[in-house]
Amino acid sequence: MKVLLNNGEMKETNFNEQEGKKAFWHTSAHVLAQAVKHLYPETKCAIGPAIENGFYYDFDFTFALTEEHLHEIEAEMKRIVKKSLSLQVYELEKGEALTYMQKNKEDYKLELIQNLPDREKISFYRQGEYAEFCAGPHISNTCQIKAIKLLSVAGAYWRGDEHNKMLTRIYGISFPKASQLEEYLHMLEEAKLRDHRKLGKELGIFTIMEEAAGFPFFLPKGMILKNLLLDYWRGLHKQEGYQEISTPIMLDRHLWETSGHWEHYRENMYTTTIDNMEYAIKPMSCPGGMLVYKQEPHSYRNLPLRLAELGLVHRAEKSGQLHGLMRVREFTQDDAHIFMTEEQIIDEIKNVAKLIDTVYTKFGFEYHVELSTQPENSIGSAADWELATQALRNAMDSLVIPYSVNEGDGAFYGPKLDFHLKDSIGRTWQCGTIQLDFQLPQRFEAEYTGADGEKHRPIMIHRVIFGSIERFIGILIEHYAGKFPVWLSPVQVKLLPISDKYLSYANKILETLKSSGIRAEIDTRDEKLGYKIREAQMDKVPYMVIVGEKEHANHTVSVRQRDANFGKQDIGEMSVDKLIESILSSH
Repeated sequence: MKVLLNNGEMKETNFNEQEGKKAFWHTSAHVLAQAVKHLYPETKCAIGPAIENGFYYDFDFTFALTEEHLHEIEAEMKRIVKKSLSLQVYELEKGEALTYMQKNKEDYKLELIQNLPDREKISFYRQGEYAEFCAGPHISNTCQIKAIKLLSVAGAYWRGDEHNKMLTRIYGISFPKASQLEEYLHMLEEAKLRDHRKLGKELGIFTIMEEAAGFPFFLPKGMILKNLLLDYWRGLHKQEGYQEISTPIMLDRHLWETSGHWEHYRENMYTTTIDNMEYAIKPMSCPGGMLVYKQEPHSYRNLPLRLAELGLVHRAEKSGQLHGLMRVREFTQDDAHIFMTEEQIIDEIKNVAKLIDTVYTKFGFEYHVELSTQPENSIGSAADWELATQALRNAMDSLVIPYSVNEGDGAFYGPKLDFHLKDSIGRTWQCGTIQLDFQLPQRFEAEYTGADGEKHRPIMIHRVIFGSIERFIGILIEHYAGKFPVWLSPVQVKLLPISDKYLSYANKILETLKSSGIRAEIDTRDEKLGYKIREAQMDKVPYMVIVGEKEHANHTVSVRQRDANFGKQDIGEMSVDKLIESILSSH
């Protein structure tokens, strides 16, 4: 697949690479705009980028868009694609570009160009009669788009500002093969069935209330699930030599100015005033971790120092961006900060990468790694950035872990490795990250005494594994479709007495199971057994234990499992001790 750069050069890539997908979907967005202008010439075009999965375009229509209009637009897009239009790139002076947009009455494009810095040339891409100013890149010909589907319509404020006009956003997806579209649409249908917002409510895990948009409430079963994850996390970190700390939820503004977050992250931070001083509610835990490090002197002999924190953080997300547990305003970040010498960098990166692999393997996730390099708004010297970036490369190469490169997408203080896990239906989620930071130790004047007796600056790793506990729970709900592994299930056993006559025996079994550390409940309702079994299956409980006359007489239980084992759900009659052994062995 050939990609046309804005300097007119062609670059060979493929759809499986990030750059190839971006160019493919960006071109598809232009085809969408071209189709809309063909059918509804009075419509004004705003912006149309490639996104993580597909593309969208924002329009200012003169009418209310309906499902029928969407079918017409999609059909027109397919007609355009069949014309095999080659894309061409050319440049205009800023004044010429403004004149072009004024002539075509494209008010939104006009505003965008007016806000561009004065420079010599502005690049435009043309396909057929349609031209749009754009930095690219794009695929070389529309004929490469073999399958298109417009997915949904939403409202979107111009430039994301609620004071601006509400535009119509059309989302779409496209592929170089029809079979890829079929697979994607099947995945979307499967994703609807697994929607963590629906399952989370049905299973009693969490809820989002109108009184606290973006601030999730965890229900009793959700707290069991959350604490199981945190217990697992704490056990691993203790084993790996981490010390757990807790830092305040609010810190003085001057701290955030020192760290650089006030300059680079201010719009995402909540603030308040205490004793006439401005405080920020922390959006991340690193400045607090830095203060903990500085509480006492350090020697090279006690480095690396690994400080872990389950920090409650808050971020000012816009209401339109909130989505169940996936995008919230309050979440628990499984943060850790590692302070080390330059000689320890590669070993520590490798240790964290292995720890991330251990966790993701535990939950059955595959993953890929992405190296993000120096962004435009970075702080620090070029030499530090080069050293940090090369250290991340060397660590991955040493572990023989393949990675892709995402140029210019690092944190403002350092390059990073992002771990994108793949769930059971093929979707990817960015969760774990390893960020190498030379800058915060310098800004906070952190020190350690080296073997030479002199003061040196430590180097810092920021890392998370779950990322956000809340988001990770949302991912797990969808990954397992609510059917958690036995060790992670909030309720592992549901006892189903056939009648009240056997309640006493069922309660004795319940106490035995609980005393063995098994999470069990009993269904005491006056309902038929078949109804109770169906209810337990709806609750995704791994084991259903039936208690009746035979079981009472034999001092046994009859066990039915949630998932068929070689087509068989009824395991049969067994002793309570055998049941306990079976459940505990699955942990």
